[in-house]
Amino acid sequence: MIDLHYWPTPNGHKITMMLEETGLDYAVHAVDIGKGEQFAPDFLKIAPNNRMPAIVDHAPAVGDAPIAVFESGAILQYLAGKTGRFGGDALRERTEINQWLMWQMGGLGPMLGQNHHFNIYAPEKIPYAMERYVKETNRLYGVLDRRLADRAFVAGDYSIADMAAYPWIVPHEAQGQKLSDFPNVKRWFEAIAERPATVAAYAKGQAISDGRTPMTDEQKKVLFGQTAAR
Repeated sequence: MIDLHYWPTPNGHKITMMLEETGLDYAVHAVDIGKGEQFAPDFLKIAPNNRMPAIVDHAPAVGDAPIAVFESGAILQYLAGKTGRFGGDALRERTEINQWLMWQMGGLGPMLGQNHHFNIYAPEKIPYAMERYVKETNRLYGVLDRRLADRAFVAGDYSIADMAAYPWIVPHEAQGQKLSDFPNVKRWFEAIAERPATVAAYAKGQAISDGRTPMTDEQKKVLFGQTAAR
């Protein structure tokens, strides 16, 4: 059994997609980030960066003690290693997958996250910041589109690299992007959206967040006002 500490954000969706694809037995433990539940002492024991998702694997392949993993990219790599699926078999394949996973973790996610912040959540609309991150989002979509010009998925076969990137493309309209401008991304996006595991993963997220009101000012303070002193 795997305990998944989760909230339906792009990083959270990555992990439910992988768990649904592999068929691993897991239980979802909601971490309501708007309420600050990511700062709970028990959660910090497994996720010291006070961010979700995080997992606890109670049946690791080696040893008897449970293994806790935080950071979505590390979780994907761990699950790929545990199951022998979606992480590549040969050295070249694993290298391709991991470098595109790191591209998402270091570029696509953080830059699109800043796009979301300044265009959706920021209390003050700063034109320079908004334009800066919309343009960088567009550049990164272009990188992905060129990569997909001669292949169905980012690293050949469907992999954790695709699962990592897909949830960040879901809110493309809010990011100021049109998928019609990136035909290869559009084809890739639609193929992943139709996968039964993707449908099931997003249904789990919807069940948790269904009926939620837009983020309040107090919730924004919790999410965006953090310091070392909390």
